Amino acid sequence: MLRFRFPIVIIDEDFRSENTSGFGIRALAEAIEKEGFEVVGATSYGDLSQFAQQQSRASAFILSIDDNEFTPGPELDPAVLNLRKFIEEIRFKNADIPIYLYGETRTSQHIPNDVLRELHGFIHMFEDTPEFVARHIIREARSYLDGLAPPFFKALMDYAQDGSYSWHCPGHSGGVAFLKSPVGQMFHQFFGENMLRADVCNAVEELGQLLDHTGPVAASERNAARIFNADHCFFVTNGTSTSNKMVWHHMVAPGDVVVVDRNCHKSILHSIIMTGAVPVFLTPTRNHYGIIGPIPESEFSREAIERKIAANPLLAGVDPKTVKPRILTLTQSTYDGVLYNTETIKHALDGYVDALHFDEAWLPHAAFHRFYGPFHSMGKKRARPKDQLVFATQSTHKLLAGISQASQVLVQDATERKLDRHLFNEAYLMHTSTSPQYAIIASCDVAAAMMEAPGGPALVEESIVESLDFRRAMRKVEGEFGGGDWWFKVWGPDELADDGIGRSAQWILEADAEWHGFGALADGFNMLDPIKCTLITPGLDLSGRFAETGIPASIVTKFLAEHGVVVEKTGLYSFFIMFTIGITKGRWNTLLTALQQFKDDYDRNAPMWRVLPEFCAAHPRYERMGLRDLCQAIHEQYAKGDIARLTTEMYVSEIVPAMKPTDAFAYIAHRRTERVAIDDLEGRIATSLLTPYPPGIPLLIPGERFNKRIVDYLRFTREFNAAFPGFATDVHGLVEDTTDDGRKRYYVDCVREEA
Repeated sequence: MLRFRFPIVIIDEDFRSENTSGFGIRALAEAIEKEGFEVVGATSYGDLSQFAQQQSRASAFILSIDDNEFTPGPELDPAVLNLRKFIEEIRFKNADIPIYLYGETRTSQHIPNDVLRELHGFIHMFEDTPEFVARHIIREARSYLDGLAPPFFKALMDYAQDGSYSWHCPGHSGGVAFLKSPVGQMFHQFFGENMLRADVCNAVEELGQLLDHTGPVAASERNAARIFNADHCFFVTNGTSTSNKMVWHHMVAPGDVVVVDRNCHKSILHSIIMTGAVPVFLTPTRNHYGIIGPIPESEFSREAIERKIAANPLLAGVDPKTVKPRILTLTQSTYDGVLYNTETIKHALDGYVDALHFDEAWLPHAAFHRFYGPFHSMGKKRARPKDQLVFATQSTHKLLAGISQASQVLVQDATERKLDRHLFNEAYLMHTSTSPQYAIIASCDVAAAMMEAPGGPALVEESIVESLDFRRAMRKVEGEFGGGDWWFKVWGPDELADDGIGRSAQWILEADAEWHGFGALADGFNMLDPIKCTLITPGLDLSGRFAETGIPASIVTKFLAEHGVVVEKTGLYSFFIMFTIGITKGRWNTLLTALQQFKDDYDRNAPMWRVLPEFCAAHPRYERMGLRDLCQAIHEQYAKGDIARLTTEMYVSEIVPAMKPTDAFAYIAHRRTERVAIDDLEGRIATSLLTPYPPGIPLLIPGERFNKRIVDYLRFTREFNAAFPGFATDVHGLVEDTTDDGRKRYYVDCVREEA
């Protein structure tokens, strides 16, 4: 473990002093360094909470108790109070790192018991040699570091470091091939030797097998299952899109009826196409900001689902009471952070729907803090469904510390039904690569280990606090501008805690609350995740009315991007950011100052060539405009098209299925499609997904007919894209063609109508 940089941290006011105490502590530091450990010395705690962050970078702490501030009576002693606070800050995140106290005259009788119980040892200077004390501390530091790595990551590090020659794929042979080429040398230097030595194939027996879940891989999956409150965990190295397909191919066969959140990721719709299922959709609410709300609780009942089955043209003649849906997939959480009470849903449908599948790509953190209560799929000490498997698919790379494509499938057994792991693995093998990237497996392993208490809960609490601090700061700025001026709002409940995280009850979506705009929701059924922040720009209200002036969000986010701030999603008058466990005060304060700069530039109508030079270089037509003028021009185009209402109505309008999705998609393979212009689309049957970005939610899936609302939206998109290049709405599934005179035409591939 000495190849890693985990210094021993010493905090002593005499660390640099020319006195007996200073000579003693520096002698200890020199003895530690001779044993191969780095030492970092400090003369005070400084900002206690900030210094305690060093727990993630240190291998041990040595803290002086002989500081001059010590006075008799440890309960009142300022130095003891500082010491206690510092240790509390460390233990809040790290229960294991060694902490030593040392002194010349002070002993344990001067230290309160609540501090003593957190220590690994007590050192009296000059009672032993510095060399002996150093070896004792280093033994504990090494033991601590040796226990950090979870099973697979530890095995991978050991393999990469043992010096074995590689005769297996990949062909770069531990990075050696890159060293034979100039550009390869550059690649090797950029990524580093460890990553390349650890890039191995599944022939390395000592690392275990991801494909059949053996060895260190299996140990890590079991460890992750325990940490995430699941009975089974399967690491996935090609994203939650693949995790979703694994679950579906295990549960769903051709002709099966499935119940699906209309606000689902496209991978779920791909799963419908691949399995040959017949979907019955649950339609979520939506407000005019474009924020997708929850599906009403009343939809999660057998009676409501049977009514949908009876109304589905693809199931005509089928008695809905004889149908048992194979799976219900729910997006938990929505893109904007709306959550469901999963326990309510589980017990409402137990025995009717075979399996519940919560797509928790954006929610893996919720299992690690009491703040989220029952608003995530699997918690400790919850009553299990009797006859219903519960699946959760999670993107550990989105909200936790996995690297891109790191994902996992979690499974909770029912009391009377267990997952057949062998049969599930057949679906797993169908979709996983036979050459998985071992760094991704290791990041799944490490991301889970990082969430072990107390570190995981502390990280989640920190992200909630940062989000709330940002919200409070935004409101403070608004208050200082005064009521006659404009500022950005952060969508969320009206009341915030004055400090800390407050109560989760404040984030429950109450019926008819004005702030959310989703109408009469059921009590206690939905909650907003505070780490998901949707910022609202001026110009549009929740009723869909446009103000005289407005600031489209796309201009704000282009401004932010040129100032080094890249957001997650941009809507018409909103944009979205996330407070993951990696977000810091520096980041959100930088965002806030950039927003203030935007306001200043907007208010003085600063020229676009100065405000957005890179954008104007690509689109010179805007360089002579002012920032406020451009905002107003796009705002008026939005208002003219009444785009907020149109978008809302389009997503909640009735969409009629004409064919099974898998049958309509087959028209592509058989080349029986027809490319249809926008003005001729109404009534035609789609052969592929039609997905506008934002918000990235499919409007149509194969087999469904275009209605007037969708065609009107595409007409608006065509006109807007022509008027404002550089701000074009991206619609996947819309085929673009350019005429000889430079005009753009748009088409959609539909089922060919036979003569």
